[in-house]
Amino acid sequence: MANPVLSEKGFERALDEGSPGWAAPDAVMTGQAPPTAARAERVMTANGTFARAFALFLLVLAGGAFGWSQVEASGPNQIDFPGWSWVVLIAAFAVAMVCAFVPKATPFLAPVYAVLEGVFLGVISKVFETYWDGIVLQAVLATVAVFFVTLILYVTGAVKVSNKFIAVVVGATFGIFVMYAITWIATLFGADITFWNDPTPLGIGISVVICAVAALNLFLDYEFIRRASVAGSPKFMEWYGAFGLMVTLVWLYLEILRLLSLLRQ
Repeated sequence: MANPVLSEKGFERALDEGSPGWAAPDAVMTGQAPPTAARAERVMTANGTFARAFALFLLVLAGGAFGWSQVEASGPNQIDFPGWSWVVLIAAFAVAMVCAFVPKATPFLAPVYAVLEGVFLGVISKVFETYWDGIVLQAVLATVAVFFVTLILYVTGAVKVSNKFIAVVVGATFGIFVMYAITWIATLFGADITFWNDPTPLGIGISVVICAVAALNLFLDYEFIRRASVAGSPKFMEWYGAFGLMVTLVWLYLEILRLLSLLRQ
């Protein structure tokens, strides 16, 4: 699913809670003195955000190891899929929504989200691995590669994240979310809408586009972290930024996993 944090209102809501605003000017550009050491300890920093993102990543791995161990194969390409995993997914989604709309809750709920999402990812990953040997490692490596490439492109300035860039990516993300919702609702009424999930040129092309949009969302995460740090946002915003980054990476991983499965077919 798309990142619920990455919307114009999401940016504004997060930085409105105790900060000058997400588009606040850089202290260097305005000639203002940097915050004092005492204040700097209480404000958000990029390093602190990535440290917390790494902690969430470890929790996802721990949850994933548990979820992986709960899936058993009763035969060749036959999976005993645990029904409770859907309850875990719904719980993870609910926690994510609370984090998205109540940023102050992320220091407590972001780790909970990471564990729950990790458990579900472990279950899904084991299912894919049973059908296509080695696909999980490929998806993990591809996700990590995309993360580092996009981070390097952002840090070096090769990709500039303007307000127009943000609007386009958020619009594309919303469009994908609408497609997910329509497909799900149509399926509930018995409609067979599988063209974008089939191993056809069209299905693979749509999957590639979704992966590209998910990767572009990473640039929004980096820009959010930068702007929030420059604005002197409160310390708890490090968890909010880490949570948003983790949601994007989870989405990217799932889409890469799906794309690889289509290519394998």
